[in-house]
Amino acid sequence: MKTTQDILIAAKQAASDLILLSAQEKNAILLQMADDIENHAEEILQANAMDVAAAQEKLGAVMIDRLRLDEKRIAAMAQGIRDVAALPDPIGVVLEETLLPNGLRVTKTRVPLGVIGIIYESRPNVTSDAGALCFKSGNVCVLRGGKDAFRTSFALGDIMRNTLKNADLNENFINVVEDTSRQSATDLMTAVGYVDALIPRGGAGLIRACVENAKVPCIETGTGICHVYVDEFADLKKALDIVHNAKTSRPSVCNAEEVCLIHEKVAQTFLPLLKEKLCDERIKQNLQPVQLRCDENSLRILGDSPFVTQAATTDFDTEFLDYILAVKIVQTAEEAIAHIGAHSTKHSDCIVSENAEVCNRFALRTDSAAVYINASTRFTDGGEFGKGCEIGISTQKLHARGPMGLEELCSYKYIIKGQGQVRG
Repeated sequence: MKTTQDILIAAKQAASDLILLSAQEKNAILLQMADDIENHAEEILQANAMDVAAAQEKLGAVMIDRLRLDEKRIAAMAQGIRDVAALPDPIGVVLEETLLPNGLRVTKTRVPLGVIGIIYESRPNVTSDAGALCFKSGNVCVLRGGKDAFRTSFALGDIMRNTLKNADLNENFINVVEDTSRQSATDLMTAVGYVDALIPRGGAGLIRACVENAKVPCIETGTGICHVYVDEFADLKKALDIVHNAKTSRPSVCNAEEVCLIHEKVAQTFLPLLKEKLCDERIKQNLQPVQLRCDENSLRILGDSPFVTQAATTDFDTEFLDYILAVKIVQTAEEAIAHIGAHSTKHSDCIVSENAEVCNRFALRTDSAAVYINASTRFTDGGEFGKGCEIGISTQKLHARGPMGLEELCSYKYIIKGQGQVRG
């Protein structure tokens, strides 16, 4: 087994070679990687079946679904790589060009970050997404997946590395850490001189550990306590559809809704409809109902039931990643904005309203990476935003914010051309 240090050394050595590949060469490799992943689907599914079996006693049904692959999800992973190949190459793009009075020509040119470390949990598609995005953007990646998805991630990484090897390229352009202990995560966090940027992708505990302990630059990606605010001027049918999609389409992901705020003027009408949509109808359809954790005012309207309970104070600061929704009635749009400001993780938040002035005020004052007006928070995704796929969703403000694609994996340098000028 290669040590993490061995992998870091090999990755650093490979970085200067990757920058020399042309856009055409990188795209050809990516298209072949996509084909190879689909052609080796059976191997990936076998590895994934072992991961799922091992996780049955440790993870709940929703998290198992996040871990599980099928042919459709593998095809989607391959398509994500093809989508990345179809995007313009970001490397070498001239962002600015200035001719100075002394004759020096200054060009601000986009370049790769270098070596990117990614620490992630039980989402095997991160392996293919991150590998493709880093490769296309000229970055060498060091991927450290969690124990729950290790067999799947390693199988995917092995296929992608073999694609490189078969093309007579350095397989160390894409690396998968073999050690799943905490030490390997620490090694990446402290890899000064080897890792140019570290991107954690997972739950609050993982992200907090990286942000607090990393000695290399760390891009904070999001836990998602995402809100949908149903305004007094909302189209209630539209609101029901948005809340249902944002909560139930895939509750285990960071862009799923966790909190629903409802204006008091529509609460009496909307809340019974919400319970019917998220609880009663789903039971009739043999789908898992959503547990509504309500503040006192909304509980008075709905009453206690098997799927309606009193919210704890902590429920409005919890990323459930499950079929659970915290519900609160607010008196004004300003109160909703203030609540989001106090409890949001600055990921994705939404207003449902037909009042343009209120929507505009919400959009301006809600300090999140993605602010939605009359649309589900589930669209916060690199693929949906036209980036092919994503390496993570940044909730910080420096360097990158929101879904991170090719351009967000780049920095820039100034190239200055002269004819012998010296400074007096």
